[in-house]
Amino acid sequence: MKILICDDHKIVRDGLRQILNQLEDISLIGEAASGSEALEILKDISFHILLLDITMPGMSGLEVLEIVKEKHPLTHVLMLSMHPQDQYALRALKLGASGYLTKDTASEELLLAVRKVMKDGKYISEALADSIAQKFDNDNNLQKHELLSAREFNVMIKLAEGRSLPEISSEFFISKNAVSTYRARVLKKMNLTTNNELTKYCIENKLIL
Repeated sequence: MKILICDDHKIVRDGLRQILNQLEDISLIGEAASGSEALEILKDISFHILLLDITMPGMSGLEVLEIVKEKHPLTHVLMLSMHPQDQYALRALKLGASGYLTKDTASEELLLAVRKVMKDGKYISEALADSIAQKFDNDNNLQKHELLSAREFNVMIKLAEGRSLPEISSEFFISKNAVSTYRARVLKKMNLTTNNELTKYCIENKLIL
């Protein structure tokens, strides 16, 4: 079994490596400090599992997830996050993630999650399963940001983090006009009027730190 760890904090990568070394059938543990580095590594080496942090400088984990599922569909992706499960987990699972772990529970759940994912299963905690069931039972429980498309959501996060239109345009390889259009859609769907209001919403809902 080959596992690639993608997290911008070395201390986190070291901790995850120490946990994974308990697996008897592991043959390779790779490391990447950014989403772009992980994608470069995956071009040369096939990994069974990618442990992917959601919040990183540059490309977010969700952006990397979309690319991995498109270009490396046989690689299972386990998302790691400091954010509560109900903030990002449902979106990650919709994008093709095989599981979602919060970093504060990784030490207890990581090995179990890896074993389940290697059997082509999905790993979600009982609490997350209950939350997802409630959301599907009643669409009125969906938060505003959960109604956004994947690209709209990614643009919203970048705007909330204070990125300029040219910066977002360059990062997503789309025109500035396209970014402006996405921004307008996001503000309309969120019933907001300014980037500052977006930032406040994202902080209050723990979508950015």
